[in-house]
Amino acid sequence: MSKFVIEKKGKLEGNVAVGGCKNAILPILAATLLTEEKCVINAVPPLSDVIALCSMIKEMGIFLDIDQKKQCVSVCAKNIESIQTDYQKAAKMRASFLIMGALLARCREAIIPLPGGCPIGSRPVDLHLKGFYALGCHSEQSHGFIHICAKKLQGDKIYLDFPSVGATENIMIAATLAKGVTTILNAAAEPEVIDLAEFLKKMGANITGEGTSTITITGVKKLSGTEYTVMPDRIEAGTFMIAAAITKGDVVVENVREKDLKPILAKLSETNVKTQKVEENAFRVYTNTKLQPVSLKTMPFPGFPTDMQAPFMSLLSVIKGTSVITETVFENRFLHATELQRMGAKISIDSRSAVIEGVEKLTGTQVKAMDLRGGAGLILSALAAEGKTEISDIYHIERGYYNIEKKLQKIGASIVKMT
Repeated sequence: MSKFVIEKKGKLEGNVAVGGCKNAILPILAATLLTEEKCVINAVPPLSDVIALCSMIKEMGIFLDIDQKKQCVSVCAKNIESIQTDYQKAAKMRASFLIMGALLARCREAIIPLPGGCPIGSRPVDLHLKGFYALGCHSEQSHGFIHICAKKLQGDKIYLDFPSVGATENIMIAATLAKGVTTILNAAAEPEVIDLAEFLKKMGANITGEGTSTITITGVKKLSGTEYTVMPDRIEAGTFMIAAAITKGDVVVENVREKDLKPILAKLSETNVKTQKVEENAFRVYTNTKLQPVSLKTMPFPGFPTDMQAPFMSLLSVIKGTSVITETVFENRFLHATELQRMGAKISIDSRSAVIEGVEKLTGTQVKAMDLRGGAGLILSALAAEGKTEISDIYHIERGYYNIEKKLQKIGASIVKMT
């Protein structure tokens, strides 16, 4: 089994470029099933989640080609031979459920396994189903599969009890070809939702309000093929920014969008990490003063992203003083704390809050990536820890970071992937 071996090498310096956003790529790939025409998606790094979803789509009899070198995916869903997705692949990846909205729009029927993903807490699909039922669907569940169908999709008002990103995206995808007007109330406003809406509008969808709590979709009869470039990954960008901060380095993070990073930049500023916009799509991150502890609470956008909670905990663990993190999105997202404690971090967990007492130094040891973002946090801690750190179960990390070891090597990190 592969692992990362990391040794402290001092300050990270140089330029590093962020890739296309995993959390935007997956719903956009699912949405290509809405049209019989060819779609070309650019800035698609061959992450394991992306490869798994592409494989799932191909197994449905749909033409799909991946050019890993150019990071480009071409899809033509002229023929959909199967409305059922593979259990083994879907059970490992929550984004597989996004195919349901597209299949309902195109075929009025879908058979989807209950989705999996990182073990970060309960993520029921109730809100997805609530939206589909409002559009006129009915379903039955058996043997780990959900079979859902409708004679027709009819637009309606749908209130989400929580601004779920996945439910907002799935309902939006299905509603593009529904009859009439669909209004999603208390919708998610994340940048990835906006990116999906922009892609759908390039296909010919009629959508307004993306980026606000109310999204309106007026159904159209047909969508067309298009070419689209996915937004940069704001979580990867934040991870590299913290890599600069935790090593007291000086790094320019390229291919970023300031509007996506405002909550991350704000919290870094509170700790006294310096962020300077040096180009339209690049930020310099460095430290020249003593860093300060902070308190933060994860929230739906524009709040602090839950996906940045673990990386930020790594930084706070080496800042003198007491910091507090409150996790409001997922109830089981402190799995990485135990591994950080093995490295010498002082962290106490009480329900959904973590109290971090900053230590003077961390020490390298053998740790395990428990989930995607927690694994990224371990890499960050290892960059600042004395001695050697070995991180196992890195398949979690590779679900969301492509060639992270090579990118870190480029800015001076001592990190190698051992197989």
